[in-house]
Amino acid sequence: MTIHIGAKPGEIAETVLLPGDPYRAKWAAETFLDNVSLVNDVRGMLGYTGTWNGNAVTIQGSGMGMPSLSIYANELIKDFGARTLIRIGSCGGMQAHVNVRDIILAMTATTVGSPSQSIFKEVNFAPCANWGLLQAAAKASQSIDVTTHVGGIYSSDTFYAERPDLDEQMVRHGILGVEMEAAELYTLAARYGCRSLAVLTVSDHLQTGEALPSDQRERSFGDMVEIALKAAFA
Repeated sequence: MTIHIGAKPGEIAETVLLPGDPYRAKWAAETFLDNVSLVNDVRGMLGYTGTWNGNAVTIQGSGMGMPSLSIYANELIKDFGARTLIRIGSCGGMQAHVNVRDIILAMTATTVGSPSQSIFKEVNFAPCANWGLLQAAAKASQSIDVTTHVGGIYSSDTFYAERPDLDEQMVRHGILGVEMEAAELYTLAARYGCRSLAVLTVSDHLQTGEALPSDQRERSFGDMVEIALKAAFA
């Protein structure tokens, strides 16, 4: 048990999927895992452990933004022994060829700043995904009828952004989508020698204004959960 995770020793698997929304964690666990048990409900940030194809998996909500993600990832790694951490979440599309419902596999994660920024001082550390997980996820996506993109994303701690000039530069430099957690996850995984990846569903688009209707989100989000699980145990 830690400050933010009430699980007992042995209740957290080495493989952890991290949706931001705790209720998405509940849905994913009940939909994809067998023998599911609730292992955390501290502050309403739900976490479940079960099995997928006989492999132990924990699905733990991480909250919104890098500061919240950092809390859960640190405790999962340092106190519970998590070794593979895969973010499953939504993102905003930033390129014209990236459409709503598509999947983005984040090879790199650009950010203005994260909770780890003070460690690096003047250095601009470049956080990236684990190559083995990225390869496995790309292969897994081929078995699912969904368009998948591999490339850089932008992790921002500002949801209601007021920097259109910054968005313009992200688009100009080929950034596929924007979300709020992956850069810190990748940095922590590098620090502690773990594997990490972000598998993201494009739920809305910054250029077109299109957004995925709520009644279609579960099916689209299911694709990224399936890809994440197949990649974790490839």
